[in-house]
Formats: sequence, C-alpha cells, structure tokens
Amino acid sequence: MHAVVDWLVQTIGTMGYPGIFLLMAMESSVFPIPSELVMPPAGYLAQQGQMSVTAAILCGTVGSLVGAYANYFAAHYLGRPLLLKYGRYVFITEEKFAKVEKFFLKHGEISTFIGRLLPVVRHLISLPAGLAGMNHLKFSLYTLLGAGIWVTVLTFIGYFIGSNQDLIMKYSHHALFAVLVLSALIVAVYVKMQRRNGAQ
Repeated sequence: MHAVVDWLVQTIGTMGYPGIFLLMAMESSVFPIPSELVMPPAGYLAQQGQMSVTAAILCGTVGSLVGAYANYFAAHYLGRPLLLKYGRYVFITEEKFAKVEKFFLKHGEISTFIGRLLPVVRHLISLPAGLAGMNHLKFSLYTLLGAGIWVTVLTFIGYFIGSNQDLIMKYSHHALFAVLVLSALIVAVYVKMQRRNGAQ
C-alpha cells in the first residue's frame, strides 16, 4: 500500500492537475481506483507548495463528473436498449423497468447527491441516472455537489496529515463514517418532507 501511495504521489506530482483529473475520472467510472488513494496525495503536494488546494479540488471534482458521464451515456445509449430487449430473461420486465425509471425521475436529485458520497455506490449511481435519462443540468449539479464534498474532505486530509498512509486511511474511515451519518440524516429529512407533502 505504501508503494502504491508513493507511486501515486510521484505520478500526480509528475502529471500535475491533468493527472488528478484523469485518475478521478477513472475512479468515477468503472475503474477500481479508490479516491482515498488519489486526493490525499494531491493534498499532501499542496501542503508542500507544489500544488494549489483549490485547483486540485476543482480538477478532482470535474474529473469525477466526466467519469460519471461516461457511465451515464453508456447506460443511456447501451444499457437501456439491452435491458428492454433482454431484461425479461432475468426477470426485468418492461413494467419493472418503468417503475425504476419513474422512481429515479422523481427522486433522482437526492439519489445522485447521496450516491456520490457513498463507497461503491458512487461508481454505480450514474447508471440508473443514464437509464432514466435524468435531466443533464440536475445530474451535473448534484454530481458536482456530492463529488465536491468528498473530494474536498479527502484533499484536506492529505493536506493536514501528509503522506502517512496509515493515518490517511484512519481519518478517511472517520470521514466516511461522518458522511454516512450525514447521508442518513439527509435521507430521513427528505423522506419526512416527501410524506408531509404527500399528506397535503
């Protein structure tokens, strides 16, 4: 793990901001590159005066959006026709697909935002968005918001802790726990508001 982190620090230091953009775009699509191994080294380099914190966060966030759109378009143009044509063989009927699509069109904003904050889910949340044909402005806004929060947290962990991978992973886990609690609270408030609006 330490060798991987050293390699990432050297890679990001050599490639600069385009390297952050590329790695986070890959992390946000189908490539298993944890953001916890990308943004803290960028924060460490910023602390060393080799990068700007603001520019690193911006590149990481925009890279996340580009990677998310790769999944979005793949699902929208490839996944939808395949699901409608072959879904019945795996018990995905057109009626079930319509229900999922309707749910995401109604709750896509909160789903996209929360999904960007959660491990594993952040790699996959763009797929139902693409399948449902979520509005591009809303998809971009909530993806940028969720990704921006997580990228900022990880960057500052690297900025204040440095290159100590054990501490980075420790505080990344603490940050993840805090994000999970925050996400649960947001969802609870959202559900309560939906029920209240439905009762009116």
